[in-house]
Amino acid sequence: MARPTKKAKAEALTELLLTMFRANNLTLAWGDRLVSPVGLTSARWQILGAIVLVDRPQPVAWLARDLGANRQNVQRIINDLKKDELVSFEPNPHHKRAQLVVLTPKGQQTYEAAINLYSPLVEALAEDFSAEDIGAAQRVLSALRTKLETLAADG
Repeated sequence: MARPTKKAKAEALTELLLTMFRANNLTLAWGDRLVSPVGLTSARWQILGAIVLVDRPQPVAWLARDLGANRQNVQRIINDLKKDELVSFEPNPHHKRAQLVVLTPKGQQTYEAAINLYSPLVEALAEDFSAEDIGAAQRVLSALRTKLETLAADG
């Protein structure tokens, strides 16, 4: 069997990227509909999730880095979350200006309500996929992310 050419692999990756863009747009719209009953958007939910998943409070710049997102966009969303009393800021002992972002009890309740809406629906979405296929997709997307992060770091 012939090995795929560079051009064939590039074309296959282009198709994957286009599918990924489409799936991302559909996922964000799905997420917006899903969490709107608890007053969230996909973007706000994603930020709350990033805060929940870290083992200690972090500044906005670190959360943005972990999400692979623009710091200014994350800051804007966090400011909105603060206005809605879902997060608060605490002093950062390591940096005077880069305050730490902390989930409030209201933020924790809102996040948990979103997860309660999400869990049965994601289980239904996962039904038609094998764990192996999901794992393979995760490995490919993680490797792609790593390569893109390296390209971004190299300028």
